[in-house]
This record gives sequence, structure tokens and C-alpha cells, in this order.
Amino acid sequence: MSVPEIIFLVEESPEGGFEARALGYSIFTQAESLEELRESVKDAVICHFDEKDRPKIIRLHIVKQEVLTF
Repeated sequence: MSVPEIIFLVEESPEGGFEARALGYSIFTQAESLEELRESVKDAVICHFDEKDRPKIIRLHIVKQEVLTF
């Protein structure tokens, strides 16, 4: 059964770089830059799914936290 799309939650890693977790799947990857992360996410999806079941669309939901103080 083909998955139409997969969504990854992307956050800055406490150690530096970025981490990406797929929503609803056991897929996790990390990289030093967003450009590298995009490639790592593609590679992770290719490894996780058979070609016939692979999603056609990968969405990256990038979350950036900022702390404001008074």
C-alpha cells in the first residue's frame, strides 16, 4: 500500500545541527545543516520503504523555539 506523503518534525539538536522524526513511522535522522538533513531524510525514507510503497511527497515541518525574557 503506497503512502501518499510523509511528514517529518525537524528541530534544532541540543548538540548542534538538526534532528528529524517522521510522524507515525520509526524513522529518525540528523545532520549538521538543513541542506544535509534534506538529503538524510530522503535516504532514510528510501531505506524504510520498498520502492512501490514509498511516499511521493516528503514534508518537513521545521520548528524553531525562541525564549523571550523580561
